[in-house]
Amino acid sequence: MLDDKRLDPRVRKAMSGMPAGDPAALLPQVTLSSSYEECLQWVAAMEELQNVQNSAMLAAMPDFSDVITEKKSITGPEGHVIDLYIEKPKGADGTLPCVVHIHGGGMAFTTTQAAGATRWRKTLVRQGLTVVAVEFRNSGGELGNHPFPAGLDDCATAVQWVNKNRSVLNISSLVLAGESGGGNLAIAAAVKANIEGWVDAIDGVYAMAPMLLGFYTSVPSELLSWRENEGYQGTREVMRAMTRVYDPNNEHENNPMAWPFHASLEVLQGLPPHIIINYEMDLIRDDGAVFARNLQAAGVAAISRTVTGAPHVAEIAMPDLMPELVDDTIGSIVGFAEKLARS
Repeated sequence: MLDDKRLDPRVRKAMSGMPAGDPAALLPQVTLSSSYEECLQWVAAMEELQNVQNSAMLAAMPDFSDVITEKKSITGPEGHVIDLYIEKPKGADGTLPCVVHIHGGGMAFTTTQAAGATRWRKTLVRQGLTVVAVEFRNSGGELGNHPFPAGLDDCATAVQWVNKNRSVLNISSLVLAGESGGGNLAIAAAVKANIEGWVDAIDGVYAMAPMLLGFYTSVPSELLSWRENEGYQGTREVMRAMTRVYDPNNEHENNPMAWPFHASLEVLQGLPPHIIINYEMDLIRDDGAVFARNLQAAGVAAISRTVTGAPHVAEIAMPDLMPELVDDTIGSIVGFAEKLARS
């Protein structure tokens, strides 16, 4: 990626200055035919690597003493506990738009308490939002191995709880937002709600680099980014590993609740407005762009933007390196949530 002229020079400079050696080289090698157990080992190692990087991000964390956090535990569909972290501006008065945030990690690893996700939520709160973070069951990693649809069911339960408690939470709108794997779950929760008949609970969806397509054997030829950006921040082998962990028995390749890319126009009709952000240097850049076209064809209010020169979810991965991008995306989310406020 560092040799690609499209890359933002600030990213190139920062990555060129990193210590010698590729951290990803420490991960177990996976192939397109790796077993479920081998893929779980890769996820565990990836989470461990993320935890190491977490320390540096925590050290750079701004002071968020103006944000208050309340932990709320609700009961999941299988009788288990789902932790929600409800964050508001200190001294907030009156109703606020609400974002239900679903963290990234390929639906497979990391948690709401990761530094990147925490900083992102609190930055949103500072701009006048209530943010509810969902600690959903990952398909792998330290929270245990819970394949599809466990994580999605948790997110759906959380959305329904927030919707039923709008007056208690004092919120004016409910926007589902997530990045990467969290973008999948945000969109998939809306698809699930549409199929099950409770989509009116959701006012909008905001997805950043959503992981909408599972990799089984091939990708549609229209997804040029899978060829342009192969190996930059991900490979088909890595995408196969995360897909395998999410769907161990290859039962859900075309299930729109697992992989919304495959949703038919009939399934998409009636969904709330969507905004999808894609990144030029990202392997899955075109997944979101094509999906936005499908939404539009189904009559859904949807727009898609691609950030020039940016790698995967740069706002959260490197917030101090591209501050104007952070400001633009934060402003977009806040404006979107405010616009959708119910009277």
